[in-house]
Amino acid sequence: GNRWDLGYMGTYSDDRQPSLNRLLIEPARTWPEGRFTVAGPQYPKTVQWPRNVQRVQHLPPRRHRRFYNAQHFTLNLTRADMIAAGFSPSVRLFEAAACGTPIISDCWEGIETLFQPGKEILIARSSTDVLEWIRDLPQEERAALGDRARVRVLAQHTAAHRAAELEEYALQLLSRTSVGRAS
Repeated sequence: GNRWDLGYMGTYSDDRQPSLNRLLIEPARTWPEGRFTVAGPQYPKTVQWPRNVQRVQHLPPRRHRRFYNAQHFTLNLTRADMIAAGFSPSVRLFEAAACGTPIISDCWEGIETLFQPGKEILIARSSTDVLEWIRDLPQEERAALGDRARVRVLAQHTAAHRAAELEEYALQLLSRTSVGRAS
């Protein structure tokens, strides 16, 4: 079975920490029976981790899949500068989805172009949202959410898809350039 009710993977970041506090640490404090994990380096000693949050300093890429597969839900958090830029997902979002791990994410412009909120991803605005989902969402719904995100990522968001898009953009630019020269 799953070791953790909710997990998060990411390097410490000042601007992401308030979201981590609100969407993982606060739920962990509120629900002491819950099991939580945070993987990633550079967290300051001043962070007060609740007893039910397991810390993992470093997780090599070969262990990412096992980490995601050991969670009922994974948390996706976005840095402030990426939220400001819009349409700037973390690679972790796609990793988790590819594993079929249900994702709870913060909200940012463009997320709905990648995954359908409520159907392929859950968008949390508060610790209450997080707690309701990790405690009360039936197992079948949780699994279906993860499965739908996995289907979406494999159909539209693989490295091959990005490479094909990049080629298409380059070809469009090249054809514009050659048309411009011909006139």
